[in-house]
Amino acid sequence: MGKLKVLSGKAVCQILKQHNFVEVRRRGSHIVMQRHNSPEETITVPVPNHKELRIGTLLSIIRQSGLSRGKFET
Repeated sequence: MGKLKVLSGKAVCQILKQHNFVEVRRRGSHIVMQRHNSPEETITVPVPNHKELRIGTLLSIIRQSGLSRGKFET
């Protein structure tokens, strides 16, 4: 396992967009991204729009998105 990069909220949204997530709304300092896997299953991931995300926040986003950790590593 590699080391996680220090990423901004904007950079995380770009990675999610590359994996079929779309921005559904912005409210305050959060961007909500969604992906429809099937008609019955939708994955929703809130992303704080900050300059640097804390490691715990980034790990939570990775877990919620279902993507591999390698997509966010150096």
